[in-house]
Amino acid sequence: NDEGLNTGGMGAYAPAPCVTPDLQKEIEAMCIKTVQKMAERGTPYVGVLYAGMMLTPNGPSVLEFNCRFGDPETQVVLPLLETDLYEVFCACCDGTLEEVDVRFKENTSAATVVCAALGYPEKYPKGMEITGLTEANAISGVKVYHAGTYLDNEISRCSGGRVLAVTGVGPSLKDGLSASYNAVRKLAFVGSNGDGLMHYRTDIAKGAINKKLRIGVLGSTRGTALIPVIEACANGTLNAEIVAVVSNKSKTQILDKGKALGVTVTTKFVSSKGLSREQYDAECTSVLVGAGAEYILLIGYMRILSGSFCDFWSGRCINVHPSLLPKHAGGMDLAVHQAVIDAGETESGCTIHEVTEEVDGGPIVIQKVVKVESGETAESLKAKIQPLEGKAFVDAIGKVCGKEVISYADAGVDIEAGNELVEIIKPACKDTRRPGCDADLGGFGGLFDLAAAGYDSANTVLIGATDGVGTKLRIAQATNNHKYVGIDLVAMCVNDLIVAGGEPLFFLDYYATGRLAVEEAASVVRGIAEGCKQAGCGLIGGETAEMPSMYAPGDYDLAGFSVGAVDRNSILPSNVGAGDVLLGLTSSGIHSNGFSLVRKLLEKEGVGYESPCPWDSSAATIGDSLLTPTKIYVKSCLPLIKNKLLNGMAHITGGGLLENLPRVLPKGVVAEITGHPALPAVFKWMQETSGLDDKEMLKTFNCGIGMVLVVKSDKVEEAKTLLQTVGETAFDLGVLVSGEGAQVVMKRCLS
Repeated sequence: NDEGLNTGGMGAYAPAPCVTPDLQKEIEAMCIKTVQKMAERGTPYVGVLYAGMMLTPNGPSVLEFNCRFGDPETQVVLPLLETDLYEVFCACCDGTLEEVDVRFKENTSAATVVCAALGYPEKYPKGMEITGLTEANAISGVKVYHAGTYLDNEISRCSGGRVLAVTGVGPSLKDGLSASYNAVRKLAFVGSNGDGLMHYRTDIAKGAINKKLRIGVLGSTRGTALIPVIEACANGTLNAEIVAVVSNKSKTQILDKGKALGVTVTTKFVSSKGLSREQYDAECTSVLVGAGAEYILLIGYMRILSGSFCDFWSGRCINVHPSLLPKHAGGMDLAVHQAVIDAGETESGCTIHEVTEEVDGGPIVIQKVVKVESGETAESLKAKIQPLEGKAFVDAIGKVCGKEVISYADAGVDIEAGNELVEIIKPACKDTRRPGCDADLGGFGGLFDLAAAGYDSANTVLIGATDGVGTKLRIAQATNNHKYVGIDLVAMCVNDLIVAGGEPLFFLDYYATGRLAVEEAASVVRGIAEGCKQAGCGLIGGETAEMPSMYAPGDYDLAGFSVGAVDRNSILPSNVGAGDVLLGLTSSGIHSNGFSLVRKLLEKEGVGYESPCPWDSSAATIGDSLLTPTKIYVKSCLPLIKNKLLNGMAHITGGGLLENLPRVLPKGVVAEITGHPALPAVFKWMQETSGLDDKEMLKTFNCGIGMVLVVKSDKVEEAKTLLQTVGETAFDLGVLVSGEGAQVVMKRCLS
């Protein structure tokens, strides 16, 4: 196989496709500087200097220098040398090398595959007969070099570890590699008992043959359409990479996007001052070629291209136009969309076309279509079409990359990773078992037995609830802390179930992502399992969806679904009226609502998730504090429900106290809030930073109260006692009175 100790020095190829013209110049300069410094120190070097280089994110770095020909590197370099090697050697000895025109063959590549004795570099046999040499040498473009061989009565035999080096030369690397392997397959090392004792690697130049398409970009504006291309390159949807971003504007967002890709991407402003169109385009071409670009995208490029540029990049340069060409060619931006509307078109879209001297007249590559609705404006039509432009570029580049077979994995979906995730999370799910379910995973659906859970199906009503975690997920993703959002997901569902008087029975989750990171997803599901344990419900199933075209790399979304049961005579709210007392149960923090505003406030204050927490010195960072999981109220409230101490409950989520409490109040009943506790520190910071008044705070956040209980006045003390037994503290929040108008009236301020 291609693994193990026999991986070193087993093959080579040249030239290396990863070395662009700019990199070539940089590497040559490093070698020349080394030789110059040696001469300056009085030790001039004469001979072959073999330099080992590594390409890093910061450019090429020297690994080593050797005073020798490399092996097997020599066998791929020498066949490409056009200048006579003897002439080069003599010039080195005479000190006249600078007078020799050292040239290499153009449009020619070579590949060498080493044939080694089986077992090399550890103990290996010797003396095996080598067969197939005549047939291998007869293949066009092939040269077989002997390293560890000897002649025994006209029979070639093995005498070393690396026995032969088979070099193939051709007009492309693929051709040279094919010739080399065709020759290798003619060879055999035959032992005394007839066994084949030859080993060679089968993956020489594999990465170079499957190299990525190198994309160069010319742009003048924001470069919005470049974002899907960047994402598709990053997540593997495209076998391509962006190597250069060039602009005629010194300050434009498309250059910022190029710089964000890292130092290995050439990002450059090329000034047109004093240059003709042809001269300017030649400067841009020089930058693109130097970066190794093979295929050019025009993204918001506000220049007419010269004929020489179009000729040089013919068939390798594409542009996007905001209409269905050939209709409405030549226009730009809103003027094109208005022309479509004025012409009474029922369809429009965008077109990717090859660039020629005729503006918008090149061959069409891809078109994306949208409907033109009645009453459409140029602005609304642009809003429909513009998001399709990046997708159209991705599709067009995909046609150039051209995979013959496209698997699910090629589309970015890793089935094996999904299977691995299921195996990892099974133990956590089994820990949520309860009467009625076994919490086994892997079937098509999860089963729950109501009778086994103690419910009489004739008198039982099922309750369903679904919810998500919202933009709190952004914080988890930014801090790489995923272990609590699963608890949030369960809490948002089961807390909604409990307010109807129901006991949560089972839970299912939906996890959607662009690319499945198994351990990350497992951390989320472990959190879901922990939430289910806190709620006393079984995690009986879920769905993991990997959708590269829907989510950016690193992003995921969650949705939860919970089902509970309640006796039809015990459904809440029930018999809620004036005179009832309101008890408030504390929240654990912000819970899972209001995070779009929270993130905006952090941005306003110039602090990040890794910053020290200004409202909680016990939290390591702001991110840690914000990710405090949502409190689950099931086990504290179920005893009260079963003892018939509650008439109603309100889960304080989005909309806060002012919008959630009225959902359990009958018409003509008003909640007077007389005992709302002071704002916890986190909400106090949010209020001070945002400038929100009490009313807006109570409509945005839970403000420290996550659940409100409606209790008859004669049962308040019994309810408090039961809450205390499970460690829950209840605030005397207020009372219900008869009245009209606003159903929640604050009788005291939050401060």
